[in-house]
Amino acid sequence: MIENLQFRKAIASDLPFIWDILKQAISRRKKDGSNQWQDGYPNPSVIEGDIAKGCGFVLLEKKTIVGYTAILINDEPEYARLEGEWLSNEDFVVFHRVAISQGRLGTGLAKKLFLHIENFAKHHKINSVKADTNFDNPAMLALFDKLGYKYCGQVYFRGSPRRAYEKLLQS
Repeated sequence: MIENLQFRKAIASDLPFIWDILKQAISRRKKDGSNQWQDGYPNPSVIEGDIAKGCGFVLLEKKTIVGYTAILINDEPEYARLEGEWLSNEDFVVFHRVAISQGRLGTGLAKKLFLHIENFAKHHKINSVKADTNFDNPAMLALFDKLGYKYCGQVYFRGSPRRAYEKLLQS
């Protein structure tokens, strides 16, 4: 059972820990044969930008950072070019750069992170959560399916197609 979890905005001193988790995820994606995150993105500058904009968030277990994501409101220009159809055209929360610490994989932390993102949306009175992932990221695809996200079509980032999802939350 996962206990003592905290979800909070990332601060500058979190950067080395966040970057370690992201480097682990980048390495896992490469080992899996994926091209996701193999082009120099994300990198420490991206995370610094997230923190500076107040959109970087960490998941802590006790006092150890075990997960990271960036959460934005109505801020993903590529989503306007979706090849498909969103479930809604209302305000939305979008999250990017989801990563869980290597040593904590398979413990349900990614699901807990998603639930914190959904609570963030509800707190801001937003009922739509949107996200995307590579076509070859089975763990994330399975999590979207398990948590009720609906496939809406395809978007492109840095020239690569990505599967786009949306979940409508209960008010």
